[in-house]
Amino acid sequence: MALPFVIEWMQVSDLGDVVAIEELTGLNRWGFDAYKREIQKNPNSVMLVARNLRHGPPLVGFFAGWTVEDELHVNNIAAHPEFRHQGVGSRLMETAIEEGRRRGIIFVLLEVRASNEAAQALYRKLGFNFVARRRDYYRFPTEDAFVMKKEFAGQRL
Repeated sequence: MALPFVIEWMQVSDLGDVVAIEELTGLNRWGFDAYKREIQKNPNSVMLVARNLRHGPPLVGFFAGWTVEDELHVNNIAAHPEFRHQGVGSRLMETAIEEGRRRGIIFVLLEVRASNEAAQALYRKLGFNFVARRRDYYRFPTEDAFVMKKEFAGQRL
């Protein structure tokens, strides 16, 4: 049976769970205070959570990004390890892109670890293409990043 979840705006009350998912998934650490600043002080942020509607952890994923001019930049996206392959990442990304489109973006840009083939496959499925490699972009461990981009043919909503 599919996991029932909804995508909602991230709240300060969600941040303990967001940071826990961040740590479980090995993302570069932002931490509680950085997410809180984004929610409270950055009008360009797109901060979303996937809220579990069943028993288990209250959050099963999150998205953190910015709209800058005509770009949506993906900073962090993660699904709780126990709830991967259930559409959480896809729905978070699709919802973030919809919000970005409402704000006038014409492309989405992200970096992904060169070794993270599962994430790269998801991004390709969502219409992203490889555009560049950033040497030694990630730390702990040091690793290259692939830059991926999704464009909307210059069409603004």
